[in-house]
Amino acid sequence: MITTDIDKAKQALLLNDIIAMPTETVYGLAGNAYNESAIKKIFALKGRPFYNPLIVHIKSSLFLNNVAREIPELAIKLAEHYWPGPLTLVLKKQPHIPDIVTSGKDTVAVRVPNHALALELLNQLDFPLAAPSANPFGSISPTSAEHVSNYFKDELDLILEGGECERGVESTIIGFENNKPILYRHGSISIEEIEKLIGKINIAVKNDSNPISPGMLSRHYAPSTITYLTNNIPELLKSFQGRKIGLLLFNKEITSKAIQVQEVLSKTGDLNDAAKNLYEALHRLDKNNLDIIIAERFPDEGLGKTINDRLQRAAKGCKGITH
Repeated sequence: MITTDIDKAKQALLLNDIIAMPTETVYGLAGNAYNESAIKKIFALKGRPFYNPLIVHIKSSLFLNNVAREIPELAIKLAEHYWPGPLTLVLKKQPHIPDIVTSGKDTVAVRVPNHALALELLNQLDFPLAAPSANPFGSISPTSAEHVSNYFKDELDLILEGGECERGVESTIIGFENNKPILYRHGSISIEEIEKLIGKINIAVKNDSNPISPGMLSRHYAPSTITYLTNNIPELLKSFQGRKIGLLLFNKEITSKAIQVQEVLSKTGDLNDAAKNLYEALHRLDKNNLDIIIAERFPDEGLGKTINDRLQRAAKGCKGITH
């Protein structure tokens, strides 16, 4: 059921059921972060491996101490500047946070979502919500209630309708090692913007065996259609003559009889708009019964880094990727 009824969502969560809820980034599968039974339902529905931790959503920065401890000064500065907003902080966890949420680690990923319905819901609860993206593990993230319904219409009782997601890609994730900031996932806030606030940030965005935060696995955010990422689309098109091809492009179409469908993410060349439109465009391309999706590599700056990160993970393992 897709609904805007906050009370129905609240009642489901109080019964330790899970729901889909909107955020400004993507829709999430939400459950009581303090209840292991609810968290197990999230992992089971997504098919998510238990070694991949979840993000805990709290109602405001005033509640950060409820879930985290030994919080570095830089983390406080970031929270004050960006919350509510698409920034997740990885911090030492409070002992009452279940190990299943953090994949047995002593750190917890936490943020305050910047979405009116999500905040209204959180403010009616006396527990935070663990909420990974509302999609089967590894698939394209959902940015609308319809996307969630297409994935889970027979398995999920309640989807809270919050419109299309304003940001359209996941939160940026920052952790701390020896109190120094480290980027674990590119996201809706560019690393350049964050560095203007707190200085140089080290980068460690890939870990397939023991990820400290979500979004670090090499293969992720992927369409069911084989996807390639390239700097040279015309050259790659020559390799797939006679195949049904869709293109994902930055700001202008390409003229070629070999192309069945094209998605341009921002005709004005705005990387923020391109990021917002990324997953919606991938969903549309994936519905076209294509043989191949070829994605254009984006400028490696600002949110272009985030878009390239997602496309690299979507294309991971495909033969013929060109750079």
